[in-house]
Amino acid sequence: MALSNTTLGVLIATMDASIVIISLPAIFRGIGLDPLAPGNIGYLLWMILGYLLVSAVLVVVLGRLGDMFGRVKIYNRGFLVFAVASVALSLDPFHGGHGALWLIVWRIVQAFGGSMLTANSAAILTDAFPSRQRGTALGINQITALAGQFLGLLAGGLLAAIDWRAVFWVSVPISVVGTVWSYLSLRETSIGRRGRIDWVGNITFAAGAGILLAAITYGIQPYGGSATGWGNPKVLGGLFGGVLLLVVFCVTETRVKEPMFELALFKVRAFAAGNLAALLTAIARGGLQFMLIIWLQGIWLPLHGYRFEDTPLWAGIFMLPLTCGFLIAGPISGFLSDRFGARLFSTAGLIVVACSFIGLLLLPVDFDYPLFALLLLLNGLGQGMFSAPNTSSIMGSVPPRYRGVASGMRSTFQNSGTALSIGVFFSLMVSGLATSLPGTLSRGLQAHGVPAGTAHQVASLPPVSTLFATFLGNNPIEHLLTPSGVLAHLSAAQHRTLTGAGFFSRLVAGPFHHGLVIVFGVAAGMAVVSAVASVLRGKHRPGDGLADDPADDPKGSGADAPG
Repeated sequence: MALSNTTLGVLIATMDASIVIISLPAIFRGIGLDPLAPGNIGYLLWMILGYLLVSAVLVVVLGRLGDMFGRVKIYNRGFLVFAVASVALSLDPFHGGHGALWLIVWRIVQAFGGSMLTANSAAILTDAFPSRQRGTALGINQITALAGQFLGLLAGGLLAAIDWRAVFWVSVPISVVGTVWSYLSLRETSIGRRGRIDWVGNITFAAGAGILLAAITYGIQPYGGSATGWGNPKVLGGLFGGVLLLVVFCVTETRVKEPMFELALFKVRAFAAGNLAALLTAIARGGLQFMLIIWLQGIWLPLHGYRFEDTPLWAGIFMLPLTCGFLIAGPISGFLSDRFGARLFSTAGLIVVACSFIGLLLLPVDFDYPLFALLLLLNGLGQGMFSAPNTSSIMGSVPPRYRGVASGMRSTFQNSGTALSIGVFFSLMVSGLATSLPGTLSRGLQAHGVPAGTAHQVASLPPVSTLFATFLGNNPIEHLLTPSGVLAHLSAAQHRTLTGAGFFSRLVAGPFHHGLVIVFGVAAGMAVVSAVASVLRGKHRPGDGLADDPADDPKGSGADAPG
């Protein structure tokens, strides 16, 4: 009962985190909004990041509330909130900017419900399963959550081809069934510990994390004559202000009697090392997801004859080996880690992930798909080997009464990593493109009849606009040249060449590959550091850990015992 409920909950929550990414072209066409017009990029970013920001900020709070008032109670209400938000999203009555704002607001509400699900699902499973089966159960749950991120890409591509509202309709029956099923079948097995709500901690954490992640979001947008906004005083103020609030939060949590964030849990080596590894892996995984979409939609698929309008769907299909790797390795490694320990499988999985990143950066831009698919499969297998045992190790290392907050803290690191990955890897890619893309684009346009002034004007536009165009499955050249009227004065042959699927892709292949090498090199380095952290978690003895003894306290002498 617990496994079926929580697996359905995290599947729909994580699918909805990514389903919008690949269906954004259809959504914005449906509400009559050009996402690449000046001032509209903000709508696009908040459609993607609003859900991730709320998920990153609120899961600890909701996990703590689960400890206090009952994990099943909070979880059930999460399904209800998620269902209501899904209905509202599918009934957007507005167009243009108002339609986008409606979607953004209800996506935030939906993220609130999804956070109630993800913050308590691992704790419910840890309560329900004995230690000898916990790794298998958490493995199935965790891999379902990760696979949901990539299944959302495929589902978004398929449903957007039918109707943009179908992207949101699909969540309605699943969330309604999940709500009824959870209320009828789940029973509270943990005893809630009523206590005070740490208002200062909640406010400083939510404000600090929210401001910091929002500043990173705006940091990837152009500012003045710069390709990125890291020199924007507002962005810098947000970065420093967010960090300062988080410092205040950490100081506060050491002085209150009942803190929201149990910092003492970081004295448990398995808990601290596991969360560090999870954070870095989530950043690398998020970067992989976005870079693969841009690589496939903007370069490889057009080079192989696919129309730009069709690339979102086919990108989701060609990324399926990654999801298959998750689904194969996750449950198996979770089962084996119950017998042989988490450290072996988690560390080996991260080494496989690092090797797959190195393989990807060595590929040419126009690769042979079988080799590409093999590297994606290896990456998925490695992440599956890591994620399930790592989650089991984290959750099994804490006392039962802290499982809700521990689950929330674990989800915070994972969700924050996904949100951070957008800022980190988009900035790296934009920086790599900014040095070579303008000159390459200007020369290529002039060689096919575009006047020098127009070519320079188009080439001087921020590289992030070009990235978003490919990300949305639009032909960037056609999108950039149509407003100027230049295409109407070119010969038929020049028009066909410039607006053909392969022109832009061949033109930017070199600059893009330069950025891609930087991105995957950094991702490989993060995977290696994660592997080192995984080794440092300590030797796992199956069935042995702090969580087996309810009397244990992370602030006591057993805090350093291996989980």
